[in-house]
Amino acid sequence: MTHRHIYMIAGEASGDLLGAGLMKALKQQSTDDIEFSGIGGVEMTEQGLQSLFPMETLSVMGVFEVLPRIPDLLKRIRMTIRDIEEKQPDVIVTIDSPDFCFRVVKAIKARGKAKAPRVHYVAPSVWAWRPGRAKKVAQFLDHILALLPFEPPYFEKEGLDCTFIGHPMIEKDDIVHADGQAFRGKHDIPAEQKLLCVLPGSRNSELKRMLPVFQDVLKRLSKTHPDLKVVSVTLPHLKERIQQAFSEYDVMVTDQDKYNAFAASDAAIATSGTVALELGMTRTPSVIGYKMNAINTMLVKLLVKTKYVTLPNIILDRAVMPELLLEACTAEGITAETEKLLTDPAAVQAQKDGFDALYQAFDGLSPSTRGAEVVLSLLGEQKKTAAIETAA
Repeated sequence: MTHRHIYMIAGEASGDLLGAGLMKALKQQSTDDIEFSGIGGVEMTEQGLQSLFPMETLSVMGVFEVLPRIPDLLKRIRMTIRDIEEKQPDVIVTIDSPDFCFRVVKAIKARGKAKAPRVHYVAPSVWAWRPGRAKKVAQFLDHILALLPFEPPYFEKEGLDCTFIGHPMIEKDDIVHADGQAFRGKHDIPAEQKLLCVLPGSRNSELKRMLPVFQDVLKRLSKTHPDLKVVSVTLPHLKERIQQAFSEYDVMVTDQDKYNAFAASDAAIATSGTVALELGMTRTPSVIGYKMNAINTMLVKLLVKTKYVTLPNIILDRAVMPELLLEACTAEGITAETEKLLTDPAAVQAQKDGFDALYQAFDGLSPSTRGAEVVLSLLGEQKKTAAIETAA
């Protein structure tokens, strides 16, 4: 049995999950003996990774948090480069965290001491802003694994191989098998009672701007729908804050059964983010809103190049979910769109038809399985190269 060495780098919890799924698929598909090393968290360690140092030391958010850590981060970049050059892996797989990962692989390419193919998992969002990044990463990467179906052409036109492998949400059983009836039964919500899911965001800045808007929406909806049941699903540390914000309304706030709650809801109002894709995957008709401060609003208008900001809309290139953004993000506007979803079956069906198309766009791909196929194909190319060199 051939021994193969794959070096993997993840810098945050989401990347650790992606890396663990990829490692599991690699072990299932490969006929070789595979050794893993690099940087990862608990999930990747459980799959057999020996981490060079704790992944958590790379999880730094925000300018003011980063600045004091720059010397340590530079030290860890140098440590990682040396480790790769000493171990001489057969393939290098970096996962998201471009600020760290790209610095490492760029230096590996420039130094030329490690010849392994360099694969990056999760394509940078060059379609949204800074499109010039595609040309830059093509100079030091050999392959990119893309989560969205429209991404490959952006990189392929720069000469960089890019494979659409599907989105990790496809692999989440609690999304694919979300059970709305079970949620309603658990909380004694009759099937005929309208249920609205309110999702104001997971960051303090989002809550500061969106909670007052959503409070006003509930005030307006309570006049036309006095029997409306409302649920909000949030993170445990935000539960009390959201309960207080909605205390004058009959709102159930929970930190459990997230996707079952989505599937149980007749409609949702949500702050723009990954949650829009989650709502789409649970086929929950939704209205998406987002507000920013004046400076960020100006920057977004200057830099963001997409027609839409909500992932389902971007993927399908049409406004499946209404987007009320920036100045348009008002309680009046969100209320009007939500009323349609609560009273107009045609509006609901139009969104659900869009969600069916969303599933089709992902084509049932498992990113772990497809990503492993790409990595193993690169290992096969390495074998061929080694055999040619030996024969020569």
